[in-house]
Amino acid sequence: MKLNIDSIRCVGCGLCENVCIKNHIKTKPSLHEVDNNECFECGHCMAICPTGTITLKIYENQPERVEKYDATNIPIETNDLLQLYKQRRSIRWFKNKLIDEKTFNTLFEAAYYSPSAQNIQDTEFVVITKELDEFIEFIYRIIKEDEDKFPRIKQLGEYLQDKTSYKHNPLLWEGKQLILGFSTDITSTIIAMTRLELLAYSMGLGGFYSFFIQKADVINHDKLMEFFPYIDSNKHMQCAFIIGYPRKKFKRTIPHKTIKITYK
Repeated sequence: MKLNIDSIRCVGCGLCENVCIKNHIKTKPSLHEVDNNECFECGHCMAICPTGTITLKIYENQPERVEKYDATNIPIETNDLLQLYKQRRSIRWFKNKLIDEKTFNTLFEAAYYSPSAQNIQDTEFVVITKELDEFIEFIYRIIKEDEDKFPRIKQLGEYLQDKTSYKHNPLLWEGKQLILGFSTDITSTIIAMTRLELLAYSMGLGGFYSFFIQKADVINHDKLMEFFPYIDSNKHMQCAFIIGYPRKKFKRTIPHKTIKITYK
């Protein structure tokens, strides 16, 4: 049994049975599981139960993470959320101020509630601050084989040899902190990171994604994972986000290429 069921609380409404993705819950004549192997602990039954009859055994040690809410009350207006999307821009100019651990923990709440493929929930993050210089040098040793294809990589090598050769670090610009996302499924990490990023903008933070840092995983995954011996090597670094407090504020949106949409 993967579910805790309080039969005394059950009112037989059938809501849990109706939302079970695997069709393994029956409420007649009484609530019970009929195929435990099919349950992948998505929590739909727990989330929809009006009386708190069902809980997931896997999360028995996290009762404080269960919150009731009014599903009819959307806490943010559509136009407000759209305005946040409109104001979002990649930020490369940062104040000389580090993000503290408490603020990071708030950001990771957004990822905590993010969906994942097959509910695997294997996305994990690494925040790099103290070891940032060491990490960038390590990354360069991996990606330098592509410096003939990408001038930015060559510029990074020149910068690492002489910090006065460029005004900014070619990969970090003025960034001093970095969030890396790891998982076996790229979509799960990208969704989680996007949620984290948008929450960051709502908190007065900003940043940008680094194509070149993430490229290190593509070029030599095994070598990259030597820097992270505490992470399952089956997981890949799916994204790298430089984050901080913006030093510049933008004033208006810019046009984008029209998105092609087909309705059938």
